[in-house]
Amino acid sequence: MRGGGRIVGLVIMGIAGVLFVGWAATVATSGTTTGGLILGLFLALLVCAPLLGIGFYLWRKGRREESEFAQVAQEKKILNMVLTQGQVTVQEIIVELRQPRETVEDMIRNLVGKQLFSGAINWDKGLLFSVESQRLTGGRKCPNCGGEVEFAGKGLIQCPWCGSEVFLTQRAATLANEVTE
Repeated sequence: MRGGGRIVGLVIMGIAGVLFVGWAATVATSGTTTGGLILGLFLALLVCAPLLGIGFYLWRKGRREESEFAQVAQEKKILNMVLTQGQVTVQEIIVELRQPRETVEDMIRNLVGKQLFSGAINWDKGLLFSVESQRLTGGRKCPNCGGEVEFAGKGLIQCPWCGSEVFLTQRAATLANEVTE
């Protein structure tokens, strides 16, 4: 359940609050001395404070999880756009996600870092290409300009003609390296 920790945290904080108020009311109406009242409130706080802390921790963690799920959903939307359309501009992604350019570029880099995106990116033109990795490694042609591409690093092929960067998944990069050796 998404953000379930948030709800559980709120419930635990509510229980802690009810326990503290109930305990404090019981101590206050018992007719004890001032010292007994202070001791009773201190014991109530001693019991309820850890519950309140645990509830607050779970609430915060649940909120963080919700934001992470939202981030994953947006990254999934980027992947779906590229895979279904074959070629997408960064501007189209910005409009679709309603996010600033820097955020969208970070999401694209995250997808590359997670090895979920296998394709080409031309940052100058703002284009993303969905390319089958076998076609890239076999033909060694840039999906943008058709020029010969060169291996620029592990999982990265770069076109010296137009500057497009082609990112391969780990499996495709291994196949490409085997082909060149």
